[in-house]
Amino acid sequence: MAKSNMDQDILKVLLSREDIQRRVQELGDAIYDNFRDKDPMFVGVLNGCFIFMADLVRASQMKSELEFISVSSYQNGTRSSGVVQITRDLQRDITGRHIIVVEDILDSGNTLYFLKNYLLAKGAASITIVTLLDKPARREKPIVADYVGFEVPDEFVVGYGLDYAQQYRNMPYIGVLKPEIYSK
Repeated sequence: MAKSNMDQDILKVLLSREDIQRRVQELGDAIYDNFRDKDPMFVGVLNGCFIFMADLVRASQMKSELEFISVSSYQNGTRSSGVVQITRDLQRDITGRHIIVVEDILDSGNTLYFLKNYLLAKGAASITIVTLLDKPARREKPIVADYVGFEVPDEFVVGYGLDYAQQYRNMPYIGVLKPEIYSK
């Protein structure tokens, strides 16, 4: 097993590497069944999506394009500010395209609510939301994901792309961060 100086900051493991791999393959299979003839474009929400999206696109095994957008509503905090800002916009035209938005976590809903409306305004034919984690206890906006990996409790989770202050993304599992780490 690889050494890690991050494990000491984890209160408990919520989802193991194996749990995640199994569920990502199930999501990829379902997406393939629904989009194999639609030439979809996966749009990843950076930075948190990058590990999940790479695995999901490989699991779906269909012709598709990839694009990325970066938005911010947390500014290194633990709660959304409610104000969503685009920090990196799409580089290609999405008019008439079937868009599969890939997000690490659906929490307050502020980001995905904003993005869905933004992408529709840019001319997308359809928007499908895929999120690895869904935390409905924190929802502020009326939005639901079309595909959900796991529903999680209202705890601060990190790993497999999810971060706290840009750290912990590279852990192969999803764990609950000890409160003393983020309440300093």
